[in-house]
Amino acid sequence: MIKKIMKISFAIVFMLMQIGCKNSQQKLQEYVISYNESAKSIKSENVTLTTARGYIHDNKIELRFETDLKQNESDKKLAAAQFPKLLKEMINKGQIPKELIEEGIQFDAYYLADDNTVFEKQILNKETINEVVK
Repeated sequence: MIKKIMKISFAIVFMLMQIGCKNSQQKLQEYVISYNESAKSIKSENVTLTTARGYIHDNKIELRFETDLKQNESDKKLAAAQFPKLLKEMINKGQIPKELIEEGIQFDAYYLADDNTVFEKQILNKETINEVVK
């Protein structure tokens, strides 16, 4: 468990160091590559896969969280409770860097059912970030 935490911490520190002295578009590209390489270490209840896709010209990163939940009312309620907690945790751990958001990069995050339909969508930008982390 400690080794796993150390690996995750190292990956986050490395990712943040890489973000340091570059323009927003370079940081966006490097974040997406780094996120996808370390995505296996990002675990949350019911999440089976997470990926990032960057849109350089739109200054946007799309995060997708695929789950094993079914598209029904009880799982919708569960998703509505789990997804905000996951995003808050990722922001607090630096897995979604506030620095990128402050530079104008928008994160569109999707929490998906097992059939890839959307349970929840959250847009993280300068206007919404404080709501998510409170």
